[in-house]
Order: sequence, then structure tokens, then C-alpha cells
Amino acid sequence: MFASLDLGQKLLVIGGILSLLASLLHVGVIIGGSEWYRFFGAGEDMSKMAEKGSFYPALVTIGIALILAIWGWFAFAGAGLVWKPPLLRTGLVVISSIYLARGLILLPMALLVPEKINNFAVWSSLIVLVYGLFYAFGTWKAWPTLS
Repeated sequence: MFASLDLGQKLLVIGGILSLLASLLHVGVIIGGSEWYRFFGAGEDMSKMAEKGSFYPALVTIGIALILAIWGWFAFAGAGLVWKPPLLRTGLVVISSIYLARGLILLPMALLVPEKINNFAVWSSLIVLVYGLFYAFGTWKAWPTLS
């Protein structure tokens, strides 16, 4: 089935899979608890709240997981594999922009607050930049079929 898709559709499928994997990772962080929050860069405050049994970290993290799952749905819809949500084109452009902005934030951070640059900031920015490139190029290539 994947082989029969055009390039734009393939890129969007890969982007959708990446978003779903990120969504599942966020669910894993909730299950993993405070050490997982700490390891995946959620910050010491979130980790400590999770240690104390606060529901706040889980609520924030499940919210992020849901957004990422919805973004996966938009990518799969753009590839023509599932039901199309309203404003598909707009949604894919916004999703691409958010991923790309998050990925590129490392550049101004390096200039303005270099002390905040750590391994997590570098790796997460590079990973999210790749997500954004899949969404952006997939959306661009699939644009005529997204109406």
C-alpha cells in the first residue's frame, strides 16, 4: 500500500507515524513517572510534582499526547488514508510551522541564552525539525490533493 502512494503522501505518512510515536512516548512518560519526566527534559518542577503525586504533570502530558495524535490524524488525512478533518490544508500548514519553529528555536537560543543549550535542547530540536520537514514537504507535494 505504501508503495502506491505519491511522494507527498509518503512524506505525510512518515510525519504522521512520527507524531503518533511522539504521542505514545508522552503516554510512556506519564507511566514512567518522575524519572521519565526528568530524563525527557520536562524540567525539575514537573518531575517533583509527579513525585508528589500531583495530577498536573499527567494532565499537561496527556494534553500534549492528544495534540500529537491529532496531528498524526491530519497527516494521515493529508495522505488520503483516513477521514479528512475540516481545514486540512490550514491545519497541515500550521502543524508544519509549529514543528519547524520548535526545531529552529535552537538558533536564537544559542545567541540569546546559550546557557540553556544542553543535549536535550539540541536533540529535541533536531528531532522536531525533522518532523517539521516531513510535514512541510509532504504538505507542499500533496497540496493539489488536499482540497
